[in-house]
Amino acid sequence: MSVALEKEQPAVTDIPELMRGLGRKAVAAAQVLALASEKVKNAALAWAAASLCAQRALILAANERDLAAARAQGLSAPLLDRLMLDEPRIEAVARALHDIIALPDPIGVVSAEWRRPNGLLIQRVVVPLGVIGMIYESRPNVTADAGALCLKSGNVVILRGGSESLHSNRAIHACLVAGLNSAALPAECVQLVPTADRAAVSFMLCGMTEYLDVLVPRGGKSLVERVQAEARVPVIGHLEGNCHVYVHRQAQLAMARAIVLNAKLRRTGVCGAAETLLIDRAAAATHLGPIVHDLLEAGCEVRGDAVVQEVDVRVRAASEEDWYREFLDAIIAVRVVDGIDAAIAHITQYGSAHTECIVTEDAAAAERFLREVDSAIVLHNASTQFADGGEFGMGAEIGISTARFHARGPVGVQQLTSYKYVVRGQGQVRP
Repeated sequence: MSVALEKEQPAVTDIPELMRGLGRKAVAAAQVLALASEKVKNAALAWAAASLCAQRALILAANERDLAAARAQGLSAPLLDRLMLDEPRIEAVARALHDIIALPDPIGVVSAEWRRPNGLLIQRVVVPLGVIGMIYESRPNVTADAGALCLKSGNVVILRGGSESLHSNRAIHACLVAGLNSAALPAECVQLVPTADRAAVSFMLCGMTEYLDVLVPRGGKSLVERVQAEARVPVIGHLEGNCHVYVHRQAQLAMARAIVLNAKLRRTGVCGAAETLLIDRAAAATHLGPIVHDLLEAGCEVRGDAVVQEVDVRVRAASEEDWYREFLDAIIAVRVVDGIDAAIAHITQYGSAHTECIVTEDAAAAERFLREVDSAIVLHNASTQFADGGEFGMGAEIGISTARFHARGPVGVQQLTSYKYVVRGQGQVRP
């Protein structure tokens, strides 16, 4: 199997025609992919995974070009971490494709069936959404994850990655195309917008209603806000990941320390990273000092209320804005709250409905938190960094949805489907 890496693209002067061309090809490919068997789709994914491993040197070289340009532009350390690929990360991307292969094919599944008194047999059958537009920033692994998830769920996808990851995205996309070619599926099942011109994003949002069935933004707040405000097709996505950890009065100290450190600092630039820590006032005397010192000694900036500032002179005063912020950095806001009622009220007021955790040995308190906190993901005694489709057994995710319509939480293969009704009769007519 050979891989033809995408060459440098000439400057595009007619963005509308470019994007319409991608749209026309996508619609044509969708008619083929919707009917493809699970065996064929899995074969394409297997070939793509093999290509990713075989071409890792080329992918790493492309990624180094992106990193060099990003460093020259002064991108922050968390953003550089999002952009960076190494051999373990490429291997993880390939494993994710194999995990997706192992998932059951949702397309064609009869999710419900009943027979009416007049003899009509009605079935609700799972079908693809159609053509998905994906707009994302920084992380080149999203190119593989989104392409693979859409392929498995029978959806064609048009990918528009960030300019900072252009070379990495092209290298990974070439591997996906190699897999499609090897399985005799249209290469247009997974397309990459070949220009960094921002006009392409504008056209995806407003000019492709006859081609796109849904848009998925994945990136910073400004990107998602723009997509949600301007898109003329349905949007699946989340605006911010202002995630909370609440240490209840009956939390085990060792567990709370481990969870807080992992939730904040395992990877600070992911949307599941904890941004606010809430400590029960009844546990402050025993839990607040050790946890705050852990964070500070690990290099995390702590911004706290008056009680938290008394713990260590290095704690900065938290502003009102800090309780709303998704820092995406080694910074955390810490507040002492008067019990579970105050914790839930704080999350309701300041949270983004993404992911929240309670640390406690009190089963009743845990169940109340899980029931009353209205976020897409709620956890008991586990790090918020588990807010990830791969960790949920979905193989990967196309993003996290905080919406209540259609999909919520990690968006995987099952969430990228719709359904139609199939009705079978024996000549019935309606009186």
